[in-house]
This record gives sequence, C-alpha cells and structure tokens, in this order.
Amino acid sequence: MGSFGDRLKKEREQRSISLDDISLSTKIGTRMLRALEEEKFEQLPGGIFNKGFVRAYARHVGLDEEQTLADYMEALGESRMQALPAVHAGKPEPAPEPRPVAHAGGEHPASEIPWGMLALALLLIVLAFASWSYYHRAPQMEKSTNAPAPATETTAPPGSAPSSGPPSAAPSPNQTVPASNDGKAPSSPIPTTEKMARTSPVAQAALHGVPSGTFTVLLKGNDEAEKCWASIVADGQPPFEVTLVAPEQKVIQAKNEVIVKAGSIGALDVFFNGQKVPLQGGYGVVKTLTFHSDGLQTPPLKPVAAAPQ
Repeated sequence: MGSFGDRLKKEREQRSISLDDISLSTKIGTRMLRALEEEKFEQLPGGIFNKGFVRAYARHVGLDEEQTLADYMEALGESRMQALPAVHAGKPEPAPEPRPVAHAGGEHPASEIPWGMLALALLLIVLAFASWSYYHRAPQMEKSTNAPAPATETTAPPGSAPSSGPPSAAPSPNQTVPASNDGKAPSSPIPTTEKMARTSPVAQAALHGVPSGTFTVLLKGNDEAEKCWASIVADGQPPFEVTLVAPEQKVIQAKNEVIVKAGSIGALDVFFNGQKVPLQGGYGVVKTLTFHSDGLQTPPLKPVAAAPQ
C-alpha cells in the first residue's frame, strides 16, 4: 500500500468512518473503495470514473477534494511507471519495416468487404420475394371469386317426376315470357355465377333470363380481414362449402329452398332477390338461414315446458 492509500485510510479511521458508510452514501461499491485505498488502480474502471470516486471519497471523509485528486494523479503516475518493464541497456534494435502482404487469389481483407452493398442487395431480394408472393396470390383469389356455380343451381328440385304429357306445354296466363327483338321467345338460360358476380346485388334482381319460379340468394364477404365459412344446400341437393372474404361473393339459385349455415354470420352480407337481408348476428356467431320463394323463414319458437305443480 502506498502513501496515498495509507493517508486515505488513516483519515477515514480517525473519523471512525467505515467503508460501508462511504459506500452507502456515495453508491460506490466497497470493493472499489478498498482498491482505491490499496492503490490497486487496475481494478478500477478508469478515466473520469476514478476521479469521481476520489472526489466522492474525499467529500464524505472531509478532505480537500482538489488536493486529494492531485495526490491520486501523482500516485497513479508512480504506479504506471512501476508497471513498465525494465529498459534493456544498449541501442535498441530498429523495428523491421512492414512488408505488404499479398492476398492470395485476389481476396480482399475483411475491412474492405462492402457490407453496405451486401445489405442493399439483401433488401432488394426481400422486396422482390414479397412482390412475387403478392402477385402470385392475386390470380388465385380472382379465380376463386369467379369460380363457376355448382351443378345444384341448375338441377331440378327432388321429387319432381318427368311429365308424361307433351314435351312443350303452353305457359299459364299469369306467367310473363320476355320477348326478344326478333319476336321469338327466349330459351330462358340460367345466368352463370360469373355474370351474377360482376353485377351489383340490386341489378341481379333485374337480370333477364331468370327462370320463372326461381329465387336468388347472394352471399358476399364484407370484411377483408375476416373469412367466413358457409355450407349451402339448394333444393335438397348434396351440400357444398365455400369460404368468402371481401369482396368475394357467391350466388345460389333454387326453386323451393336454400339453407345456408355460416360460421361467422357477421362477416357476410346476405341478399334475397337483390334485397339486402338485415344483419343476423356478429362476428364468430354460427347461424343457419333458410330461404323459400317468399324470403327468409323465421325459425319456429321452441315450446316452453310447463313447470311441475
């Protein structure tokens, strides 16, 4: 221990101050304070931190801060001088001149690697992959939106037996047959799903060529972030499933009955013959809707069991 450390410890002990007291007041660890008293400066963080420790120590003990700091700098210089290796006598040998090192194969040192260019190239690759993924998914979404309608939309309802009468029957007096420009009656084809999907729900009800006695139910996704699964049964045919997300839509035509079971009814807009059906529930609500030719059917009320007497 040198004179600087001895003087610090002596002044502290004369005032009956422990290292723990100084540590509690200055927030400096006792290990650092002990290294300061023992002049083990290599255990201290160095620089302005050491000077701050000396000032805080002197202030708490009651010593002159500037004088104590000057004594510390002097002790620090002596400590560094003692740490230097002994200089060999005689004339020092000149240091060999550095020789340029040739890099084999034209390789560049690590310091000359263009990291900025590599980062820019990596960013361009990521952007190109993201663009490719987006444009790759877009045709698939359009294809699913314009998918052809299932065969159930044009199939006659079950239970209707073929007529044994003449193949062509005269239309009833109340039935209106739209006439074409050449005066011939049209063949009344059922419009395809693509044609129905390109028109608005209001315009769909006004389309020509819809067979007499046929009604239309349109399901349209109303949320780009919420997918809705639906199971559909038209006129008792086998059910088929669709998954809709805005702005995708599905058109179903039937003569007797359409049953729609939706997994999230709040994510669907439902239209009957071009008229929007009031909202039937919120997101995540499973709902079954039944349509007849006169519109949405109200489910029958469940009977309430009488309380036992």
